[in-house]
Amino acid sequence: MSAPAALVQIEEKNLDDQGLALVLRLNRPEAHNALSRGLLEALWVEIERVAVRRDVRAVILAGNAKAFCAGADLKERATMNPTEVRAFLRRIRGIMDLVERLPQPTIAAVDGVAFGGGCELALACDLRVLARGAVVGLTECALGIIPGAGGTQRLPRLIGPAKAKELIFTARRLSADDALQVGLANHVVDAGAALDQALALATEIARCAPLAVEAAKAAIDGGLSTGISEGLLLEARCYELTLATEDRKEALAAFGEKRRPTFHGR
Repeated sequence: MSAPAALVQIEEKNLDDQGLALVLRLNRPEAHNALSRGLLEALWVEIERVAVRRDVRAVILAGNAKAFCAGADLKERATMNPTEVRAFLRRIRGIMDLVERLPQPTIAAVDGVAFGGGCELALACDLRVLARGAVVGLTECALGIIPGAGGTQRLPRLIGPAKAKELIFTARRLSADDALQVGLANHVVDAGAALDQALALATEIARCAPLAVEAAKAAIDGGLSTGISEGLLLEARCYELTLATEDRKEALAAFGEKRRPTFHGR
């Protein structure tokens, strides 16, 4: 008997010799990549592993042509007692936080559906690329619950509270073009091309200094939870961290020599 396929498939993609993009592909096609306990554990392990890798310049979360992620596995949920449900919810919230706190930029490459927890997983990423034919939405209110893995917090910060309330209160499902219009998507591409576009974005990111990108992400994310004065102070501190790096010296030398810099993350 052959070994079962991994619930999260790992693909390493070279980014023009500027490091790697790591693709974490959810692999429960028979369940539209719904988030089971097993899938959550597999995703947790891989995210922890990639967080400390300095050669990985971007992390891409993907599914398959039918689904990015259909949300929590409701069939499995129906077998849980209340204590198990609460434990599951803690785990799924923890996964979203882990994704959000990765030092590398994260990109959701969304083909197919991304509902409920699947949409929340995309919202936990820094950028979102949607293929035409993709459908996304926080659909929990139609099921008698609310988004419980960060959706009520991340969506308003992304698209504004009034529009987020409308989408959550109505459990509305958005096409890729509608998602782009409201600001939920960064890019919309042809069906099947979401991963290619995500890799193109990762390649652009990899041409910049890795420590600078990491510092910029920390400044942006940290500043969103503070007032403007605290945010500006955080920006100044993150800026200071980049001043003494070898990469900054390399960038200045490359500018003077009219060549492309070679960054090493030091």
